[in-house]
Amino acid sequence: MIRKIVIAVAIVLLIAAGLVGVKALQIRKLAEMGKSFAQPPESVSVATVKAEKWQGSLTAIGSVTAIQGVTITPEIAGTVTEIAFESGGIVAKGDLLARLDTSSEEAQLRAVEAQLELAKINLSREQNLRKENMVSQSDLDSADATMKQTQANADAIRALIEKKTIRAPFAGQLGIRQINLGQYVDAGKPIIWLQTVSPVYADFTLPQQELAQLTNGMAARLRVDAFPDKVFEGTLTAINPGLDQATRSVGLRATFDNPNQLLHPGMFARVQVLLPESKDVLVVPATSVLRAPSGDSVYVVEPAGPDSKGGFKVRQQLVRLGADRGDYVSVESGVKAGDRIVSAGQFKLRTGMAVVEQDAVGPKTAEAPKPSDS
Repeated sequence: MIRKIVIAVAIVLLIAAGLVGVKALQIRKLAEMGKSFAQPPESVSVATVKAEKWQGSLTAIGSVTAIQGVTITPEIAGTVTEIAFESGGIVAKGDLLARLDTSSEEAQLRAVEAQLELAKINLSREQNLRKENMVSQSDLDSADATMKQTQANADAIRALIEKKTIRAPFAGQLGIRQINLGQYVDAGKPIIWLQTVSPVYADFTLPQQELAQLTNGMAARLRVDAFPDKVFEGTLTAINPGLDQATRSVGLRATFDNPNQLLHPGMFARVQVLLPESKDVLVVPATSVLRAPSGDSVYVVEPAGPDSKGGFKVRQQLVRLGADRGDYVSVESGVKAGDRIVSAGQFKLRTGMAVVEQDAVGPKTAEAPKPSDS
């Protein structure tokens, strides 16, 4: 019985030993495979550090305003009897826009004009009689005063009629009509919006530290979202002598020609004031920069070595950044012209990792990006 137990135990031990040996062999093979395993290269987009000349400029956000703009309103209440304009039309200075009912004033004017005619006849008669000493000087003065008073009454009625005849105070483009024929209009009620839109202003602000670089006459550029492919050229024409007390910024105004009336008052605008000097800069895509509290950095792409069969690896490099323009940023130190850097996909990298270039990974870049850019 004991012999059978010993044989069974021996068999179990042999089986266990065989299993342990097989597992050890498997572990050794896995370890050897791990030593020889090479991580596949990461796909990245690569850009080249470029040397360019950037003209100095100051950029700001502003809005388009009209050279002249006013809401036309009547000074005196009345009923609309004539409308002489169309919504959105172009008018010249002095063009008739609307007329309010003046029938009562015109009747009064005819009566006063008749009185004025009589007063002139009486004054002429008194002047002739005075020459012959047939009336006193006081009678002549009274006739003259009566004529002048009647003339003033007639002028007052004509002025009242003129106020009910609404004309364009300056040339420009009309807005949308706010009145209808037969409508009773109170004094001050809007009738139409009139603006001069060629040329137009762009109003914007810049920080006070830029004030020393600004002078009237500098070239300016303007872009609006409505026409992303068009750049409007203009001139800086006004610098506010005082600063905003809350923001310590200076108010500026640039003037832009608008012959096709593409720019409309109230448009959101991006304004760029061009400085006279330009400087040499190294530029990289803004997407290539990793920003961190410890410093900004880029990944430089380098040959991996003679044993890499022509592969590439990356090295993290600290950089000091300068001004930016659109999708690009200038680099003051850390890289040189011609260096190849990772422009997309760098968040998964570390120094020494193998990479393979794949341009489809990265986004498009432009110095003046538009909303339509993908």
